[in-house]
Amino acid sequence: MIYVVRHGETDLNKQGRLQGRQGIELNTRGIEQAEALRMQLSSITFSHIYSSPQVRAIQTAEIITGKRAAIDPRLDVFDLGEADRLRRDEVKWKGLVPDPEIYKGVEDINGFVIRVFDFMKELESNSGARDVHILIAGHRCTTGCIGAYFEGMPDNGNILKFSSNNGEYKSYTCKPIEEV
Repeated sequence: MIYVVRHGETDLNKQGRLQGRQGIELNTRGIEQAEALRMQLSSITFSHIYSSPQVRAIQTAEIITGKRAAIDPRLDVFDLGEADRLRRDEVKWKGLVPDPEIYKGVEDINGFVIRVFDFMKELESNSGARDVHILIAGHRCTTGCIGAYFEGMPDNGNILKFSSNNGEYKSYTCKPIEEV
């Protein structure tokens, strides 16, 4: 079983600001959310713990499990470029992402999906038995992308419909790739 957790709240979340790769640590509420998840998931022994390189995701994973998380850059948050830390209502959008013609450094959404799906394919092919429990800590975009990996890409491309709220999780059944 794969447990996909969105990091707990940060002050930027509370302020309604976009939070990309210039993020900050969990705030008091975010720590409380991670501790609540630790209690909810306390009966589960995780064989693997993975996290985005962002401190807020690492903190969440490690509070939940009490173990060090393996950091994988493919789980990193979508790069918002120059739109990082702007208020949501200030941003000029192109679909679901900040307009890359206005904000330098905005990641290509297709490249983002490919890197997260690549991580998931590798994870499934290496997971072996189906009875392992894996925790993945990430962000709104990564939890949504992992949801799309299991549920299928929505026709409109809106992977965020599968995302979790701060300090919440979704679980999916690991389906290792069968040998041909």
